[in-house]
Order: sequence, then C-alpha cells, then structure tokens
Amino acid sequence: MGEQRKFQLHDGKKGAAIRVRVSPRASRNEIYEIMADGTIKVRITAAPVDGQANRALLNFLADLFRVAPSRLEIVAGQTGKDKLITVDGMSPEEVNAAIKNSLVQSNDLS
Repeated sequence: MGEQRKFQLHDGKKGAAIRVRVSPRASRNEIYEIMADGTIKVRITAAPVDGQANRALLNFLADLFRVAPSRLEIVAGQTGKDKLITVDGMSPEEVNAAIKNSLVQSNDLS
C-alpha cells in the first residue's frame, strides 16, 4: 500500500463553547433570551464597525464569566450576528450557570 500520511496532534483548549446571536447598537449590554436551540441572544451597545461590537461582546462576556477577555475567542462568525465563542478553562456547567444567573438578574430589573 501507499505511504501513510503523517500528522501531528496538538493539545486543544479545554473549556466551553457557546452560540451567540448579537444585536448591536442596543441601549445596554445584556443577555436577554436563550433560544430553543441553546443560542443565547445578547444585546451590545457598540456598533458593528471595525470590530467594536466583537470587542464589546467579548468584554461583556468576560465580565459575566469573571475571566480575562483573553480566555474568550470568537471561533466562527467574526462578521455576522451569529457567533461561536469558546471560553477557555470554564466548564459548560459554569458557563450555563453564569448565563442563567444573568437572565434572572435582568428579569428582576425589568
């Protein structure tokens, strides 16, 4: 048979991934809904110009999860409203709890 293809394995990040739908130019930064497919809807005050909304989204989520912004990464959807974001070093359960807590607090303010 032919020569086997060589490959390398890399150590992947450990953490959680979340699907986010962003609404820019909002009156405040907040998580306001969890869709049926698990996507979280987030309002961000920044405009989607020159990456401002993406930076604001990552900063908002970093504050929410109490991690450094460098531990979050947009891995898909850089230029669209629908994004896939990884949170390095947090379990899906920890991320889920922070999101649900944020929703409860937002509903209490309404």
